[in-house]
Amino acid sequence: MPDASAEVAEGERSLNRLEYDQAFRQFRAVAEKDPDNGYAHFCQAEAALGVNGLETGDVAGLYERAIELEPDNPQYLNAYGLFCIDVGRFKQAEDAFNHAAEVDAENAALYYSDFAVNYYRQAPVVMQQYLDATTERMIAKKAVDYLLKALDMTEDEMRSLLSD
Repeated sequence: MPDASAEVAEGERSLNRLEYDQAFRQFRAVAEKDPDNGYAHFCQAEAALGVNGLETGDVAGLYERAIELEPDNPQYLNAYGLFCIDVGRFKQAEDAFNHAAEVDAENAALYYSDFAVNYYRQAPVVMQQYLDATTERMIAKKAVDYLLKALDMTEDEMRSLLSD
């Protein structure tokens, strides 16, 4: 397999210039030549976010392929988690952020807080037709649980802190 670094660099330049269609095609070409190149699949997924007409499942599949090839890459897991939140795939998002926190324990708090804040903001929008007081409370509770996890704090510690 020839070195694809030149093609990857071209795709990165296109992505940096926000030329999503071009970057998508360039990274697809790299992934076709080297199907085991996780970075190419990941960058293709990132470029796909700016390409009109792609199906959510197709974009998810690109992230999933990158993660399949590099299952312990926290950048891929974090980006996939954010994508899943945006499209309302909250269980997959939660799993991705938790896995990122496992493989990058030093930055676990960042992944937990990222999930908490993005879930809290996006879940009511996605669940709008089902949103009632119980669902709002469920969403807030999950977000707070993850914020506490990010802070390595128990509910009792939080209550004590807030009551002072």
